[in-house]
Amino acid sequence: MLDETHYSEFGANGSPPEDDDSGSGFYVHEIDESFEVDKPRIERAVREILIAIGENPDREGLIETPARVARMYAELFRGLNQQPAKHLKKFFTEKYDSMVIVRDIDFNSMCEHHLLPFTGKVHIGYIPDGRVVGLSKLARVVETVARRPQLQERMTETIASLLKDELGARGAGVVVEATHSCMTIRGVKKPDAYCVTSAMKGTFRTDARTRAEFLNLALKK
Repeated sequence: MLDETHYSEFGANGSPPEDDDSGSGFYVHEIDESFEVDKPRIERAVREILIAIGENPDREGLIETPARVARMYAELFRGLNQQPAKHLKKFFTEKYDSMVIVRDIDFNSMCEHHLLPFTGKVHIGYIPDGRVVGLSKLARVVETVARRPQLQERMTETIASLLKDELGARGAGVVVEATHSCMTIRGVKKPDAYCVTSAMKGTFRTDARTRAEFLNLALKK
């Protein structure tokens, strides 16, 4: 059974449509939360990859590898058919209109270009407009958005837009710092390279002082 239509970064066919007039930076599609990863299909594919690189998939060290990889993919991509906005549905009405910041939320995700991991930290800030959310819910949003084939830029934008749209925050800001194994172990092989992305919504974008306060507190070492 399909879950309710919601905001996501993908279109119905898995790719961003050419145009979106929702104004949210998201695309609208439906998610099937009852979907289960096709592990046997992954196992067959992994076995073919092992053969293609010249390995023997039946030798002792590799005989169970296809099944292990299938279980791993089911875990790493479990956010693909989960609704991150559901973690923001439970909120508390409070007369608090100053900044809320949660720093150093660890995450692991998979670069969709090479299916290699990128890992790092997310820093989140928002200014409530009468609604505050449990701090652990922000970490759950990060976890759900990260557990799918992903781009760091899209992940950053997705989290910020969720806070602005779902919580009705006056402003929201997100900074993501990460290392990408697709850049550190292959290609240019630059192990010290670090990618930093940011997304600002509402007052975080329009008010330079608010933005500076957030960045100062979020990135303070």
